[in-house]
Amino acid sequence: MLEQPVGRIRFMDEQQVNLDGFAREAPALGLVALRSPADPAPSLRVVDGVVVELDQKSRDDFDTIDRYIAAHGLDLTVAAEAMALGDVAAARLFVDPAVPRAEIVRLVAGMTPAKLARVVAELRPPELMMAMTKLRARRTPSNQAHVTNLLDDPLLLAADAATAAAYGFRELETTVPVLADAPSNAVAVTVGAAVGAAGVLVQCAVEEAMELEMGMRGLVSYAETVSLYGTEGVFVDGDDTPWSKALLTSGYASRGIKMRVSSGAGAEVLMAGAEGCSMLYLESRCVSLARAIGAQGVQNGGIDGASVAAAVPRGVRELMAENVMVMARNLESCSGNDALMSESHVRRTSRTLPILLAGSDFICSGFGSIQRYDNMFGPSNWNAEDIDDWLAMQRDWGVDGGLRTAAPESLGELRTRAVEAVRDVYRVLGLGDFTDEQLARAVDAAGSKELVPTDALAVLDAAQTIRSTGLTALDIARALHDTGHDEAASRVLAMVVARVQGDHLQTAAIFDEDMRVLSLVTDPNEYAGPGTGYEPSPARQAEIDGIRQERGVEDLRVSQSSFAGGFLTSSGPAAFGTDPRDVVIGVSPGVGRSVWKTLSGLLVVDVLQELLDGLEEEGCRARIVRINSTIDLGMVGLTAARLAGSGIGIGLQGKGTALIHRRDLPPLANLELYSMAPTLTPDMYRLLGANAGRHAKGATPVPARNPYTDEAIEARYHTSVIALVALERDCVDPAAAPEELRYAS
Repeated sequence: MLEQPVGRIRFMDEQQVNLDGFAREAPALGLVALRSPADPAPSLRVVDGVVVELDQKSRDDFDTIDRYIAAHGLDLTVAAEAMALGDVAAARLFVDPAVPRAEIVRLVAGMTPAKLARVVAELRPPELMMAMTKLRARRTPSNQAHVTNLLDDPLLLAADAATAAAYGFRELETTVPVLADAPSNAVAVTVGAAVGAAGVLVQCAVEEAMELEMGMRGLVSYAETVSLYGTEGVFVDGDDTPWSKALLTSGYASRGIKMRVSSGAGAEVLMAGAEGCSMLYLESRCVSLARAIGAQGVQNGGIDGASVAAAVPRGVRELMAENVMVMARNLESCSGNDALMSESHVRRTSRTLPILLAGSDFICSGFGSIQRYDNMFGPSNWNAEDIDDWLAMQRDWGVDGGLRTAAPESLGELRTRAVEAVRDVYRVLGLGDFTDEQLARAVDAAGSKELVPTDALAVLDAAQTIRSTGLTALDIARALHDTGHDEAASRVLAMVVARVQGDHLQTAAIFDEDMRVLSLVTDPNEYAGPGTGYEPSPARQAEIDGIRQERGVEDLRVSQSSFAGGFLTSSGPAAFGTDPRDVVIGVSPGVGRSVWKTLSGLLVVDVLQELLDGLEEEGCRARIVRINSTIDLGMVGLTAARLAGSGIGIGLQGKGTALIHRRDLPPLANLELYSMAPTLTPDMYRLLGANAGRHAKGATPVPARNPYTDEAIEARYHTSVIALVALERDCVDPAAAPEELRYAS
């Protein structure tokens, strides 16, 4: 019988990271991140303008992926120069600020998949960040959200779409638990997005024929679920070929629908079709193919296979390397951070943080703006539970992660407008009716579990009506206009006009909120080292910095003043006591002037009452004295002790920190100290008062100890401490003598 592991290991086994799976490298299965023995050596041979050898394969042995890349995916005018570069020499170009992005793009256009994979594999994690900073197509970073729910509820979809737009997401992706519901979801999210902000692109990720149909009707405005794979066997299993994907790409583009493909490490491994190759090499084939078929960009970085890549050594590094390959191929990068790759908050943050710092065209290819349980793509690496964390990380580093704080006081009104717009559109177009209670619940709901139960067939009926009547975006715009939602109507119509113009079909295109296209063409990334590249404008930096939780001294002053009361009044200069039972409670300068509430939430008047009660229990006489000359707690307590007939004093700061001092001790050598002000309770203050009385009588006190907490006390309270100390310091008068205070509870 095996012995049980020691307690330390049992404890560690219970941590979230141990819910993840970790695999040994197994190249035969494709469980290898960067280099596999089966990866071909880079090679390219061209005869009379025709590729006759590609990465160790002769033309007769090309599979469909090789054939398409050879025909359409290589710039043969630069291929000889690019292939002749050493791998390390080429990798250094990626990170050298003196080498412009355009030069990297020019050379990579001539690199075979094996060559590009080898070059990128040379980049260490900080170098991947440097490369990404330089190579992303668009100067301005952005972000994409998932907007879904368990019930396909149109009201909640609209409210959440408007909310996501308010938080700054420029693309919204929805999907369905029931395929036939898709048209209804597309309409609801399109309406909600239009209420939230202008220029928000919308996708409904479903079966490709239905998605294209919805796009042609204007119900959605972009697509990204056209999947590519790195081996022919996996491609064929999906009834696809590079030619069918190219045709579909053209179909989207011809109708003014922005389109990128999806790929990513782990897909071939999961389908037992990796052919022994590394994940990075297979993804390099996908990225080369994406360039060849004319896609605007690539959603990659693991996606649904992210946890597969993350299971092997250097797997997360491989995920970022995938994104860099996309950028080097001059495509839009929608850089993963999509499917939840780990239950460990530390691991999922480590996976995303380098990309957040470096910047990407879309830092997340699906930030779950809804709660995890409502995400019908499966939990994202980031969900509604994490929005405040994301906003704080942006602020911490001073970087643009694509989001902003939505003012809490305006969000209810915005969600109300969104659900009312959907209600009116559905009513006018004969898609369904909603009750006032359903609207109210959708406005307030944090997720679908808080909604009024609805008829499960109502959404399906609405979706079938949308398909059967041929409803288009123009019908939605007209219905919005006819029911008084003019701003949303004009935004829906503006998107239709933009699709006719087609400017957003440029690489890495998004619309800003003035419907201007930001893309590789209109907003190119010109990073060339320190002092160059994207920096948030002052207005954008203010958005990044202005999270809803930030507080200043004036905020605290207003809050403190709401608890003001005249419980302490001066009765003149403090005298030296003579009674051996006389104990002085010294309070800091701001108590009763600018500070009335402690960090624990207790009012100062209540703290004083507990101290007084404790002293009374020990038969001591208490006096309260304000020490005006300092806010140093040691000196406050020592000054109180020197005034006390017993030689024992209590020091109390406005924030709640307290101690017991004796007149003959140095300032820092107190008898007892409560340093953890936020955790102190009434009983503890009473004990401190009683112990001060016992010290005065020469009795043995009961040791008073700070309570244990595993909360981040410093992180939670230090900003408040700074503000409280500032309020107290304003009251300091170094020349002022201590003053006796009368106390009225």
